[in-house]
Amino acid sequence: QVQLAESGGGLVQAGGSLRLSCEGSGRTFSSDAMGWFRQGPGKERELVGGIAGTGVITYYADSVKGRFTISRDNAKNKVYLKMNSLKPDDTAVYYCAARQGGTIYSSTNRYNYWGQGTQVTVST
Repeated sequence: QVQLAESGGGLVQAGGSLRLSCEGSGRTFSSDAMGWFRQGPGKERELVGGIAGTGVITYYADSVKGRFTISRDNAKNKVYLKMNSLKPDDTAVYYCAARQGGTIYSSTNRYNYWGQGTQVTVST
């Protein structure tokens, strides 16, 4: 069974940091594009960070550029999202997703596998 499992969410004060992890199982994701999406209350799910199958190309939403960093460890079948200088607007459920084929897309329907999500809450 193919699964993605996120961890690392929690409650943090504004200005703080968190590192989210996503571990894949059931297949290797080393060639897949990986994305971190988030969905805040009453909002659509949006891509905040993506990393191509090569690991060289990355994408960030304008709202997180300079604050979030996506990385991957293919040997561990893991992808990470380091989040610094967190703001209350970053409060959301964060999802890890994998897309067969190495290109990053922002559309959720381009991704084949999804994790269950991890809650990030940033307090003022």
